[in-house]
Amino acid sequence: MSTLKFDEGRLMQVLVAPIVSEKATMVAEKSNAVTFKVLQSATKHEIKAAVELMFKVEVAGVSVVNIKGKTKRFGKTTGRRDHVRKAYVMLKPGQELNLSGEAA
Repeated sequence: MSTLKFDEGRLMQVLVAPIVSEKATMVAEKSNAVTFKVLQSATKHEIKAAVELMFKVEVAGVSVVNIKGKTKRFGKTTGRRDHVRKAYVMLKPGQELNLSGEAA
């Protein structure tokens, strides 16, 4: 477990949702990494602590990507989708994360 102490309530909110897509699946098979949508203000250390706390696995590293929201048209007006912060969480060898049938 990480040596830094975080507020457990905050850690429960850091991970917004797992990302299940073709790209996320390819990354998972290639480098034993799981992809999550996270809060804009989340740090790498917080993400690591949150995954270790919630899924009881050991995390090797965390990579974070900020994705700008697309501009879309809604009838006459234009709007913008929200910006998304994506975290690729690399698990240590032998560790596995089962997102589909978890008992939380």
